[in-house]
Amino acid sequence: MRIIAGTKRGMKLLSPPPLLHFAKQSGGGSWPITDRVKESLFSVLYKYDLPNEEIVADLFCGVGSLGLEALSRGAEYVTFVEQDTKIAEVLEKNITKAGFVKESKVIKANAFKFGLLPDGRKYGLIFVDPPYADTKEAGQDSPLGKLLSNASEQLTANGIVVVRTERRTELLNQYGLLQIIERRQWGTMAVTILRKRTDA
Repeated sequence: MRIIAGTKRGMKLLSPPPLLHFAKQSGGGSWPITDRVKESLFSVLYKYDLPNEEIVADLFCGVGSLGLEALSRGAEYVTFVEQDTKIAEVLEKNITKAGFVKESKVIKANAFKFGLLPDGRKYGLIFVDPPYADTKEAGQDSPLGKLLSNASEQLTANGIVVVRTERRTELLNQYGLLQIIERRQWGTMAVTILRKRTDA
């Protein structure tokens, strides 16, 4: 894994131990995004003028691939949330290596149980990247559904939430104030982009 573009273009990211590297598909650990998919995703985000000068949250962040990419491409600040302490150690090393310590905060917690982020910030972009096992249920009362409904409370007026799931997972059209505006598929995964309703 590496940072694709921006001020830290080409920087290689440290990876978690091999056993954790693939564990996220079965409910824990890291689920790395490929460079090709990450590049495609950020090309989509550029349509919405993101992550330029935005405050970003990277939930279930693993070693920080998405959040660090956002910082490299001009994000102002990123809050990283990762519950696995060993992976969080690698995340912190990557943040230091990239020189983004002042622009970052690491919270070691399960984003599903954590609730709203405690810093009172309004985020222009929120990445939600849970383990595969936790994206199979996507109803309003599912952990994922509740997280998305709550996320809208900490979004800026034009903020966007990006959710990465297994391709077979179909999100509802709406969660609280959030509404789907776009869905992309790459291989076995899907990325769904949600935004606050214009009448919210």
